[in-house]
Amino acid sequence: MEWSGPKMSWKFSQTFKFKLQELTMGATENIWTAMDIAPSVAIHDSIPHHPLSVDTALSFSVMSHRVIDVCKKLFRKWEKLDDSRFTVETVSGGITNLLLKVSVKEGNGDNVAVTVRLYGPNTEYVIDRKRELQAIKYLSAAGFGAKLLGVFGNGMVQSFINARTLNPADMKKPKLAAEIAKQLRRFHQVEIPGSKEPQLWVDIFKFFEKASSLRFEAPDMQRRYEAISFKEVHEEVTQLKELTDRLNAPVVFSHNDLLSGNLMLDDKHDNLYFIDFEYGSYSYRGYDIGNHFNEYAGYECDYSLYPSKDEQYHFFRHYLKPERPYEVPEKDLKALYIETNTFMLASHLYWALWALIQAKMSAIDFDYLGYFFLRYNQYEKEKQMCVSLAQSHLSV
Repeated sequence: MEWSGPKMSWKFSQTFKFKLQELTMGATENIWTAMDIAPSVAIHDSIPHHPLSVDTALSFSVMSHRVIDVCKKLFRKWEKLDDSRFTVETVSGGITNLLLKVSVKEGNGDNVAVTVRLYGPNTEYVIDRKRELQAIKYLSAAGFGAKLLGVFGNGMVQSFINARTLNPADMKKPKLAAEIAKQLRRFHQVEIPGSKEPQLWVDIFKFFEKASSLRFEAPDMQRRYEAISFKEVHEEVTQLKELTDRLNAPVVFSHNDLLSGNLMLDDKHDNLYFIDFEYGSYSYRGYDIGNHFNEYAGYECDYSLYPSKDEQYHFFRHYLKPERPYEVPEKDLKALYIETNTFMLASHLYWALWALIQAKMSAIDFDYLGYFFLRYNQYEKEKQMCVSLAQSHLSV
């Protein structure tokens, strides 16, 4: 299935794919913990909340005052401070989130900084916020990501991480790849209360239902949309699900969106952080790794950068046996290689269908329909080799 329209330039900006792509943090501010927050909800929750929302369509000046108002309502120690003690600046903007840094000069002269995440409009079509908020508390307790400090009508306040986001080329560096693998293994060991039913195919079929019943007002967009054979897409999704089910891949709590913009590195202390758990859910180990490998392609979607077998084996060794990576048996490496590269196909289908929903719902000026074709065509390109590999493995 191909779109024969004009070629697209895949020069991705900071606003692409709702990823947090530029998170360059200051180095002098204090970082709050939950102990600094006024307990405005039940003590066992320890997370204050307020129903106030911030309209992201407002001018930055008006929006900034609204954000300051939210912070004052959430954190009592700030409620009587003059607005002149607050500074609000954009850290990054994405299709789903706007990320802001709020700096405060407190009465004792201390400078404190927090991060405010504002959800974009219509994000409920692709993100389960209830699931995210449930998971983030447990992930934070396990040492992952920024601490959740407060929740308001259309966003959250988190601690400020003093680090930089990686770029796609960083992920290929052997030392960093090994550390990401080790951290991902630990991430997959976190227990999140509630159902542990894998959500991958639930979400993909949900996306399919929404994506296959759209209508666009612009004639050109509608024409391109009508070039998609949803009967074919549904068959592909169904057949791939049947194949992956036979692999019996471990079900773990997965990040599901581990691109470079969601990885942060404190160069001074050599600490790596996973951030942004919007898509986190119980899912399949191989999907989380395969989706991460797809992100080696970077924001220009250059899939020639997908990791080689040797690079994947390096990652697998540090994932499977962090303390003794070179003692991993060959059969275990091969099995994870097959598992990962079969689920890698599911990653293309997931984001292809996601893109169609965004084409209808997002106000961002981006060719989401073109992105659907890019991801779906890459799926078709990789399908034969990956499926044959899995089938051969299963026939033994």
